[in-house]
Amino acid sequence: MLTIKNLSVTVSGKEILNGLNLEVNKGETHAIMGPNGSGKSTLAYTLAGHKECVVSNGNILLNHESLLDLDTEHRAHKGLFLAMQYPVELPGVNNMTFMRESLNSIRRSKGEKEYDSLELINLIRQTAKQLKLDEKLLKRNVNEGFSGGEKKRNEILQMALLEPKLAILDETDSGLDIDALRIIANGVNMLRTPERAIILITHYQRLLDYIQPDYVHVLIDGKIVRSGDKQLALELEDKGYNWIVDGAAA
Repeated sequence: MLTIKNLSVTVSGKEILNGLNLEVNKGETHAIMGPNGSGKSTLAYTLAGHKECVVSNGNILLNHESLLDLDTEHRAHKGLFLAMQYPVELPGVNNMTFMRESLNSIRRSKGEKEYDSLELINLIRQTAKQLKLDEKLLKRNVNEGFSGGEKKRNEILQMALLEPKLAILDETDSGLDIDALRIIANGVNMLRTPERAIILITHYQRLLDYIQPDYVHVLIDGKIVRSGDKQLALELEDKGYNWIVDGAAA
């Protein structure tokens, strides 16, 4: 589904990703871990098409189609979804309205009929209930005044409604207490299907106690230097990153 070939990316003239390679198939969940400054969030934003992430070499293929010439909106139309580490607030934009426009934009791109208002309201309310998101939040502006956990649940709600082919969760566990983490993890696990791939970007192994990955990758200095299964994450929890950093530098 996703193929990243020898990807190098600069941000503000500084090279952050340096020859990164990754293959993600349908139905797989991949965790990407690494110390601060290793390029994890840059990878997420590059996949989503952020303008500050300039690809200097390599390619990104989603279902054998290059994403490099597509803007963020068209990448979303192709089935890519990014849940950000720090979800932005959109003052003046009602949450329900935002959901409606996002969903119907995707449907229009596929040549499908837009949802009528009642059908859409019922769908959003039902999905929010499944994710334990307070229905009152749907009437407020997007993420405005939301707690950290509410913002993350709101993004999982968007993911559930948009049904992406590839979901990228950038440190979705950041700032969450245990109860909120469990709710978010349960929501993600509900959305795992044989047709959907998920990339989890995280610093810590604790998220992987709740969302079991198929593969774990360690990102150091802009490239993946070690891959394995869940056991690799447990080793990182026990030993830290230095044993891999030293090995990669040798």
